[in-house]
Amino acid sequence: MIIPDDNYFLFIKHNVRTKSSRKARRSLDRVLGNDGKVLKLEQQVAKKRVKRGYQKIVKRHERSSSRWNHHYGLLGNSIDEDFNEVPRQLTPFIPPNDPLWPEMWYLHRSEQFDGEMDHNVKEAWQLGYTGKGVVVTILDDGLEHTHPDIAPNYDPKASFDVNDRDEDPTPRYDYSDENRHGTRCAGEVASVMNNSMCVVGIAYNSKIGGIRMLDGDVTDAVEAASLSHSYLHIDIYSASWGPDDDGRTVDGPATLTKHAFERGITYGRGGKGSIFIWASGNGGKDADSCNCDGYTNSIYTLSISSATEKGNIPWYSEACSSTLATAYSSGATGEKMIVTTDLHHSCTKTHTGTSASAPLAAGIAALTLEANSDLTWRDLQHIVVRTSRPLNLRAGDWKVNGIGRNVSHSFGYGLLDAGGMVKLARKWNTVPQANKCVVTYPKAYKIIPHGSRLHLQLFTEGCSGNIDRHVKYLEHVQAIVTLKAPKRGDIEIYLISPKGTRSTLLAKRQRDNARSGFTDWAFMTTHNWGEPSSGTWILEIDNDGWDDAELTKWELVLHGTPVHIGDTGYSKESYTLNERSIDALHESNAISLSSLASAFFVIILTGILRLF
Repeated sequence: MIIPDDNYFLFIKHNVRTKSSRKARRSLDRVLGNDGKVLKLEQQVAKKRVKRGYQKIVKRHERSSSRWNHHYGLLGNSIDEDFNEVPRQLTPFIPPNDPLWPEMWYLHRSEQFDGEMDHNVKEAWQLGYTGKGVVVTILDDGLEHTHPDIAPNYDPKASFDVNDRDEDPTPRYDYSDENRHGTRCAGEVASVMNNSMCVVGIAYNSKIGGIRMLDGDVTDAVEAASLSHSYLHIDIYSASWGPDDDGRTVDGPATLTKHAFERGITYGRGGKGSIFIWASGNGGKDADSCNCDGYTNSIYTLSISSATEKGNIPWYSEACSSTLATAYSSGATGEKMIVTTDLHHSCTKTHTGTSASAPLAAGIAALTLEANSDLTWRDLQHIVVRTSRPLNLRAGDWKVNGIGRNVSHSFGYGLLDAGGMVKLARKWNTVPQANKCVVTYPKAYKIIPHGSRLHLQLFTEGCSGNIDRHVKYLEHVQAIVTLKAPKRGDIEIYLISPKGTRSTLLAKRQRDNARSGFTDWAFMTTHNWGEPSSGTWILEIDNDGWDDAELTKWELVLHGTPVHIGDTGYSKESYTLNERSIDALHESNAISLSSLASAFFVIILTGILRLF
């Protein structure tokens, strides 16, 4: 059984080679297909999955003999919201005796340098939140659970070796220590405090597990089994890997993994939904887009990008509209990296990439779930949107969305704030179930001449006529697109909301020479969070290539609620007042629906200036 308590099974014929001939596969398919209880067959194939950290591989004989081995790497959201609560007493903070604490700049440097930012973890600790009672697992290449900084918090129930199909997630050791990645990520979350060893984890009283699944063939079944392991026991799954960040790959979850995500958010954590935290990708040097990664681009994952020590966009960072927030990581030469545990009971000061950012987010999420264990997976995303801080993060595309929140394609809504998240979580009121409204563009087949822009307008009232599908206030927005292009990388796609918020769904990718285009690819944006759905949406597609492209499908998918979600969640008592104030806010910008009735959709083709 691949997914617990479900009817998906993996069959392995041991006398057939893994990469068997088509004839051998057809023979096996006939045997299984003739069984009336088998409804569907799907051959498992190995997929390329890469870890999202940058480091030099150091051979064992090159290591330092010092106590800690340092492996060097390659060169709205309002922040001052008053929640009208009596402040909880802060306990005095005594710096831990963990040797590398002084170098954990991303947790406490604001106390030393005026104007500097950190993740405000100390405030959450002083409020009494340390991750107690929360279970986190790292989906990766294994976990050295005997490490002295990890062993006291190790949780066998949250661990498994999917590659070798046994209970022990210990990584496979080799001369290069290639499989150090998972142990490094785990240390960021749950290293023990005050044990005079290495570092302290953000959620140092949480339980930590490891799923070894990257050290072998990664198939759809491997991913699904990993994402659904102990889904009633594990609260947070942290993943710092994904499809190749090479600027030309378009890949995402297959059949079983999609089902595992959906099952997790529906039944995980006793129905409150599993938390899936994902590193946004390291393809910046190849101008990759994380919207071409179906894991970070999923509405079910909380996608985390990186910021450097100085608040800059890292050289490896990918910009996309699905990123929700940011955590610190490595940067340019001379900028500090992330310190954490390493193989052989050692430590490192050089954990890098978005690989290092996602576990920081997982630790902060663990503190938040301790503050309010009733939070659903969507509650957590709402809290992230409202508390993340854009200050001191340098990006050229910061904008204010339709309800006044700052958002960026590189940083999402800003830097995660642990203190702000736990304080808001304590008084958060659970949001109602989300609805899904699908609006299809009629007669979508359009030619996009080379050097031109296709401009499509689509009016919607957010399925207001159907109570089960009505979305008045937005969370995630998807544009499901099917198009053909002689060179996929020449295509750029933008989505503009009725409030004027412009999301880049796809930036130009010079390395992407594929002729396959996109087939039902769900581009996603979080930039419209909280905006009203009703009005005219605009999809713009630029074809900067030398040949024509063809659009055959555009579906606008709106996710959200029919009721307004306030600063502290959903409250029935304040709903009427909130609705009245929101309607008044938008009244001045209202567009006459009757004037739109005669123009349901519009097509405009404009030339694009070429620079030679």
